[in-house]
Amino acid sequence: MLSDAGDRRRAFVQSAGRALTPFPHAWFDRPAPDVARDLIGSRLEVGPLAARVVETEAYTSDDPASHSFGGPRPRNRAMFGPAGLAYVYRSYGIHWCLNVVCRSGDAVLLRALEPLAGLEVMARRRGTEAPRALCSGPGKIGQAFGLDAAADGADILRFHPAPRGPVVTGPRIGITRATDRPWRFGSEGSAFLSRRFPGT
Repeated sequence: MLSDAGDRRRAFVQSAGRALTPFPHAWFDRPAPDVARDLIGSRLEVGPLAARVVETEAYTSDDPASHSFGGPRPRNRAMFGPAGLAYVYRSYGIHWCLNVVCRSGDAVLLRALEPLAGLEVMARRRGTEAPRALCSGPGKIGQAFGLDAAADGADILRFHPAPRGPVVTGPRIGITRATDRPWRFGSEGSAFLSRRFPGT
């Protein structure tokens, strides 16, 4: 297992010339909690930018905290579209948040990433060069990756399998309904989490 962030970045650069096979869209056509756990440790590519997934949250169609609860509407249309596409929404009228669509009505929110490639671009967009500050929260990810409404429903996400360590779970953050569901998943010990998990 790679020992630190520097080793992971070097490994990514060394593998850049090899053919990579991302998860197919059908891989995401499953319950969001399963996908959210399985995405931990994977490598996400959006154009020239790349990052390791270190924290996710799952939302399902029968979940009162989910945007899809109550059925399709103009705002959540992408959640009922093809699996594997992006669902991007604006939070509090400020931050663009990135999700990947799972089975119909389900999606996984990307809460934190460990930047691997394109750090200069992310730093310019975020206004900071501190690696941990680039993608350690949903709004930060949206800004670092330059997302807006045009990305909603788009086929822009490529997730690649990668080795992962232990996964920790806990309650989701920033919601007021269904707060007891342990559908937040993270890479244990990662310095790039948006917030520590209880008991770790």
